[in-house]
Amino acid sequence: MTGAFPQPGACPRAQSAGDYPQRGARPRLDEGETLLAENQFVQHVAMGEVHVLRLANPPVNTLRTEIRAGLYDGMKAARAAGAKAVVIIGTGRMFCAGAEMTEFGKPRVPPSLTEVFEEFESFPGLTVAAIHGSALGGGLEVALACHARVALADANLGLPEVKRGFVPGAGGTQRLPRLIGPEAALKIIVSGDPIKATEAHKLGFIDAVIDGDLEAGAIAFARANLGKNFTLARNRTDKITGQDMAAFDAAAAALLKRSRGQESPKGCVEAVRASFTLPFEEGLQKERDLFASLVAGEQSKALRHIFFGEREAQRVPGLAADTQVLPVGRLVVIGGGTMGGGIAMSAANFGVPVTIVEMTEDALAKGLQRCEANWQRTVASGRLSQAEYEKRRALLSGSTDFEKTVGEADLVIEAVFENMDVKKQVFARLDKAARPGIVLASNTSTLDIDQIASATSRPEWVMGMHFFSPANVMRLLENVRGSKTNAVAIATATEFGKKIGKLPVLVGNCDGFVGNRMTGKRTPQVEKLLLEGCLPQDIDRVMEGYGMAMGPLATGDLAGLDIGAAVRKARGTVAPIADAVVAAGRFGQKTSKGWYMYDEKRNRLPDPEVESIILDVAEKMQVRRRKIEADEILERLLLPMVNEGARILEEGIASRPIDIDVIFTNGFGWPAWRGGPMFWADTQGLKAVRDKLNQYAEATGDKNLRPAALIEKLADEGGSFAAMGKSKV
Repeated sequence: MTGAFPQPGACPRAQSAGDYPQRGARPRLDEGETLLAENQFVQHVAMGEVHVLRLANPPVNTLRTEIRAGLYDGMKAARAAGAKAVVIIGTGRMFCAGAEMTEFGKPRVPPSLTEVFEEFESFPGLTVAAIHGSALGGGLEVALACHARVALADANLGLPEVKRGFVPGAGGTQRLPRLIGPEAALKIIVSGDPIKATEAHKLGFIDAVIDGDLEAGAIAFARANLGKNFTLARNRTDKITGQDMAAFDAAAAALLKRSRGQESPKGCVEAVRASFTLPFEEGLQKERDLFASLVAGEQSKALRHIFFGEREAQRVPGLAADTQVLPVGRLVVIGGGTMGGGIAMSAANFGVPVTIVEMTEDALAKGLQRCEANWQRTVASGRLSQAEYEKRRALLSGSTDFEKTVGEADLVIEAVFENMDVKKQVFARLDKAARPGIVLASNTSTLDIDQIASATSRPEWVMGMHFFSPANVMRLLENVRGSKTNAVAIATATEFGKKIGKLPVLVGNCDGFVGNRMTGKRTPQVEKLLLEGCLPQDIDRVMEGYGMAMGPLATGDLAGLDIGAAVRKARGTVAPIADAVVAAGRFGQKTSKGWYMYDEKRNRLPDPEVESIILDVAEKMQVRRRKIEADEILERLLLPMVNEGARILEEGIASRPIDIDVIFTNGFGWPAWRGGPMFWADTQGLKAVRDKLNQYAEATGDKNLRPAALIEKLADEGGSFAAMGKSKV
């Protein structure tokens, strides 16, 4: 049998999306198989007393209407044909990735998943889910509604709905606790993180781990267990009887600590609680009510905005689909400091051989040791095996021979000190040493890519690849095109970023690019708020209450206040309070005092000395301080960024508003459940944004707060940033 469906003896996961024929093209059947039905998305074949329903909605078998209908009709047909067992299996990359989110908010066409599951659970024989690749969300709920589940060892199983802003809506919060207990289920559901089939087998919701051919193994499992009693999850009570409520509440509180205002984790807790405090049907209704409420809320819309936006942002507008992508068999990183080492680790983590180049043996040894120490901490935490560490370490090498090493590179990323003269010197050397026709990238966070490229004879191959610190952890990669960067360089940097687990977003060349340019426009308002009445903890409390991982003052202490002071000096700008704090020797965490004082565990504490500095500067500048409410603090910090984001769109530095939102949620600590700055502006309404900008521009004398032309235009038209892009909510 060829085409869309796996051949006997071949694992379904071996297929790729390109293996599918056009829908409606009927594959040949193997001996012993009888085709009973095919609705283009589900194929129903009989192998004697065992029937198989094969999902075929490439590439990830989401549960669109036709899939649900195929399963519903297939179960009824199997019952009518006298089947004793039905195996449900996915084709292509995975079993099933869950709900088709593009159907959210539209009238639902029957059958619902509830109706499909009723067919599973009322079937007089045995239903078996056979899982490869991933079973996520509704896909796992399909499996949980079956009598039994089998899987390949490396299959991933999870309920990630919490990351989309809602709770599982097809019984996942009720069936999983009945199979493995409420506390174990709570961890899976509230985190949203998948687990391997081997772990699921130990927990008790995978009945067998299959080696080799999954479909053949699942059929053999079904035949071996015909007539045996498999209690449906909905009818299990042994794991939920006598649940210790105090223990459950303690487990829930620990899991909710990091939610920082997100609603869906709390909803997940309440749904799981219903699994052992209510009868099954009432628990299902509680879950449905929570799902309906959350999915209609702003947080879920924001999370889905980012979910679809991350996919959209990786598609480079105007870049032809057939643009050549250069293979990268060896990466060379110039500089083994914090950023260079992190970039090198990122490559090795994903199987790419990488060499760090340093000027001296001592600097090189320190750089390599820093990478080793980072990996070893991960090993010590249990998140990385020793064998995997050794595999990654073997891919990392070092050299002080600049010319020879660069000459062997397929891609070079420079990660030296953030100084234009230094970077131009490095690129002049790269121009002479590197092979023709390879990408030469700079990991600069602010500097002009065209100036850097001017040091070479090949500006078309020069671009920025701005990693975020720590580079081996942070997902965002701002790829920066210069005025002469060619399409092949852009395509190569984009695909390489994906290869090493990053989220590449292409931006234009300007001071600070997108993220740093926008946050830079917030800084004058921070200074003004401190002058007018705020203390550092007031500002950080508001921003962290909004959901930011750290407020701007605490972030400054982490980065080093002396660095910001040096940038201001180079640009000829003044920040009276910030400059006074630095002049007092307060550089941040590295000196145990900055905007805050820090104890030996780096806990931050308000410092009376800082308050004295602020009051002294305000008095000298004859500023009358007042109480500033939280709403004003939030607006004065977010609106300058939105306004600059609009200018960035006007200039074409960012292609789409969603690109800006993806940059902030992945690189600047903006909570994904808030959707990003441009999404926030849309929730306020652009007329209100324009009016607030004018109000604060007048009140503070900050001309940068005058509304951007794009905001004026959209406000006049009743438009929105979302309408400019393609993000699907």
